[in-house]
Amino acid sequence: MKYMLIMRANAAAVEAAKNMPIEEMINAMGAYNESMMKAGVLLSGEGLSDAEEGAVVDFAAEEPIVTDGPYGEIHELFNGFWIIQVANKEEAVEWAKRAPLGAGSKLEVRRVTDESDFEDFSGNEYLEKEKGWRKDLGTE
Repeated sequence: MKYMLIMRANAAAVEAAKNMPIEEMINAMGAYNESMMKAGVLLSGEGLSDAEEGAVVDFAAEEPIVTDGPYGEIHELFNGFWIIQVANKEEAVEWAKRAPLGAGSKLEVRRVTDESDFEDFSGNEYLEKEKGWRKDLGTE
């Protein structure tokens, strides 16, 4: 099963991270990533830039509304993610607990949906196309 570990941080954790030596953070994250690679569970992972560099597309109106900058409070934002392939939620949680994050940080553990979640729609044109797309993208 695939799980996404979604990284969140409160304002204090964000400020603390700004004062940490960058190379120390890179080394801690690199070692964590390497341990997941060696265990054969890491599929992908990315950090995200500051939310102020982003945009929000809001679908509340008839036409989508685009605004710059962060959306909502900092505790609602996420800073990065990992996608891992593990046997179950408990194993995903165990990997999340090993992440080199400090006080004020949280990891949300969510299962990534797969074909079995859409069995009632077997034969759907786009579900069939998606199989080919995943093969082409190497994300099967």
